[in-house]
Amino acid sequence: MASKPLQEPAFLVLSALAAGPLHGYGIAQDVESSSDGRVTLRAGTLYGAIDRLVAAGLVEVDHEEVVDSRLRRYYRLTAEGGSRLAAEAERAEAQA
Repeated sequence: MASKPLQEPAFLVLSALAAGPLHGYGIAQDVESSSDGRVTLRAGTLYGAIDRLVAAGLVEVDHEEVVDSRLRRYYRLTAEGGSRLAAEAERAEAQA
């Protein structure tokens, strides 16, 4: 049985991480840039999507660093996350 399609914020987070690990703000910037400003992920939406993707095993923490006394956490796709992103892209292309 096919899995339920990802919600747009989750798909966009996976897409942003396809090029390599990013921290939350980097993900938000990539999403805004790749959507030509159409989508802006606010913190609650962004980190809610990241938390769900981590729980689903599609994204994991790559590493952490402290910048200006604040913890910056970088995320990356898991192998399963890469496969799911490819499947979602195929689904979207088939529907287009």
